[in-house]
Amino acid sequence: MPLSKARDYLSIGEVLDSLRRDFPDVSISKIRFLESEGLVTPERTSKGYRKFYEEDVTRLRHILTLQRDQFLPLKVIKKRLESSEASPYPHAAMETDGAVAPEATPKEGGAALDWTDVDLSSAELASVSGLGENELAALQDYGVIESKAHHDGNDLLIAKTARRLFDYGFEPRHLRMYRQASEREAALIVQAVMPLTKKRDPKGREEAEVSRREMVQLSQSLREVLLRAILSTQV
Repeated sequence: MPLSKARDYLSIGEVLDSLRRDFPDVSISKIRFLESEGLVTPERTSKGYRKFYEEDVTRLRHILTLQRDQFLPLKVIKKRLESSEASPYPHAAMETDGAVAPEATPKEGGAALDWTDVDLSSAELASVSGLGENELAALQDYGVIESKAHHDGNDLLIAKTARRLFDYGFEPRHLRMYRQASEREAALIVQAVMPLTKKRDPKGREEAEVSRREMVQLSQSLREVLLRAILSTQV
């Protein structure tokens, strides 16, 4: 880590510069938020400025990697860090994080993945996805993401996708049409499987679930092909 020649620590701005190559969405406010949640505890100068040493930056990289690659909520990350610190072999414990943790193991739910064990507050959702607070609030205002106290893995995937689209000039209001189109598709699928869901035997419910998954996949394929066909005549 490139430390200053005049001192053995980095300022928060210098830490930001060192992290941005691997984590483009990181910001000073995000680093401060992680500090407020107790995940990092940098020392302070006599004037109150933060002092980040090499171990602090390594810890930040580890936290950001777990958020980005494993979609872990901060409370889970904090617990794992505390466990590794309590271990007699802390470095070995940290290295085991390469595998997806049980807390974040995705459970297949058809064409989409549903991280039912992911539990994020609105502040954590914004932090992990890279959204600003105003962007998240706007997505909630337009119904793209529901306003609620706890957010699951589906909300996280929506937020991360929205963040990528914002980079191309999309605005929260533009994404409302995706929510509306999805609601119409969902209503059609529910109507189509209704006769099967009314069956009382387990086999009927299983058939309904299989049919639902297949229709989701077919809908996605049709939507993609139609979009590609339309764009080929316009671009």
